[in-house]
Amino acid sequence: MTPAAGPTRPVALVTGGGRGIGRHIALRLARDGFDLVLADLEHPEFDATAADIQALGRRGLAVRADVAQEDQVRRLVEQAVAQLRRVDLLVNNAAIVGPTARVPDVARQDWDEVLAVNLTGPFLCAKAVLPAMIARRAGKVINIASIAGKIAYPWRSPYAVSKWGLIGLTQTLAAEMAEYNIQVNAVCPGPVAGPRMERIIRQRAAELGQSAAEAEQFYLQRMALKRLVQPDDVANLVAYLASPAGDNITGQALEVTAGWGL
Repeated sequence: MTPAAGPTRPVALVTGGGRGIGRHIALRLARDGFDLVLADLEHPEFDATAADIQALGRRGLAVRADVAQEDQVRRLVEQAVAQLRRVDLLVNNAAIVGPTARVPDVARQDWDEVLAVNLTGPFLCAKAVLPAMIARRAGKVINIASIAGKIAYPWRSPYAVSKWGLIGLTQTLAAEMAEYNIQVNAVCPGPVAGPRMERIIRQRAAELGQSAAEAEQFYLQRMALKRLVQPDDVANLVAYLASPAGDNITGQALEVTAGWGL
């Protein structure tokens, strides 16, 4: 999977690739020589990210798709193959944060929605791209999980459960795909600086009757470095796993958390 010039460049499919962590991952992979397929829902940054990728001299295909819908995932992969020939790397990044509430107060609709996007979505995307990877006996899948998939996470049960499940899917796929030379790993960020984390902090403050500063301390006091992770920190780890340097890493849930829990 060494990036090469011209039509032989490898292709990465990044879900949720239009903004936030997904945008940083996509741009880093483009700088490393990948052409990109971005799957996301409608928002102002989506087409801009594809344009930024093209400005780097890479192909950037933006496809609007809901990863929780199997027919849309199928069409997404069909478009990727039709325009860019194949998918060498799948990065399952699309996710929603879900509610901030105790388990008895979580609405069934919210629970189902979080699991559909955060866990069923990666399953459907992997299911769609893996047959061609198996046939080529080469490929990589990187799932963006979370430290929430390794800990008890009060008030955020749907999100935590989805990420615990995603780590389980990662390890199971790694075992199943090893004979085909396909590596499957998870990246587990801690709290990542940006609008999404700011929204989570506000929600936590509102539900617990705290100030935003008090809610933020819930996270910072658990991190040895006492600072939020940056989106590029996550992108850098994804890039390492996607490179030849990561070819003998599989079935792992690797943390980038600023020292969570130390």
